[in-house]
Amino acid sequence: MSAAAKKNNIGKRENANPAAKWFLAPYLILFAVFIIIPMVIAIALSFTNFNTIEFPDLVGFMNYINLITQDEIFMQYVLPNTVVYVLVVGIGGYVLSFFLAWILAQISRVPRTVLALIFYSPSMTSGVAMTVLWKIIFTGDQTGYLNSILMKLRVITEPIVWLVDTRYLLPIVIIVALWSSMGVGFLAMMAGILNADEELYEAGAIDGIKNRFQEMIYITVPTMKPQMLFGAVMAVVNTFANGAIGVALTGTNPTPGYSAQLIVNHIEDYGFIRYEMGYAAAVSVVLLLIVWLFSTMAKKLFSEKD
Repeated sequence: MSAAAKKNNIGKRENANPAAKWFLAPYLILFAVFIIIPMVIAIALSFTNFNTIEFPDLVGFMNYINLITQDEIFMQYVLPNTVVYVLVVGIGGYVLSFFLAWILAQISRVPRTVLALIFYSPSMTSGVAMTVLWKIIFTGDQTGYLNSILMKLRVITEPIVWLVDTRYLLPIVIIVALWSSMGVGFLAMMAGILNADEELYEAGAIDGIKNRFQEMIYITVPTMKPQMLFGAVMAVVNTFANGAIGVALTGTNPTPGYSAQLIVNHIEDYGFIRYEMGYAAAVSVVLLLIVWLFSTMAKKLFSEKD
């Protein structure tokens, strides 16, 4: 049967079951109200000058032009910080999630469950609870755990104000983000590894696969592409959307010296502190396009081939 004939048969079956549309209606309504409509409003506001009090003034593409040509903070600090953050936390966290999931899949059930819960639990912890732990570690006087240890080891002679020093703030934010990056993508990849067909590994051993690493490259990864795609999309979305760590650690937006300022922080700065909603909407649209681009790349990389 040709692809066109299969498509026609699927369409006929869908039209033959009108009740399914009623079951989908609540989801479609909620999706439209909370996703589609706000996104359309944000795109429309990005072409205006809007201070939340007066009626928006249409300015065309001026917000986008100013973002590229006039916003020195964005080009000098925000964009480079976001690129570094995405490369380390997004890609690095994704690779780390896969290898941790693969390693846990090699051990017995009880320790695997315990360790998986330990790795997953930071992603469920609220930002406030996370920063309470890390603020104690990086306190800028001798009572801070890190300063205390380094001074006892005579690595430093006086305390370092970690959360104010622009040299250390972004690395600290990256460390905290990696610590909490084992989320649902990590669980999905571990489920994909555990549900792999054992017969494929037996066939691979017969065909010459000699070790676990070769099994991972030639069997595990190709058989769990849906889980890999899901993990990649979740990593992209969470990485670009996560800007609360730097603000929660320092207590200020913008962060000191813009050293840990990300695109999300830039949007909050202009939208909810300066009340330049039109410009903040333009930045959010740019962020949406970047997330869409990376998600499309992940889909092309891990999607099933016909």
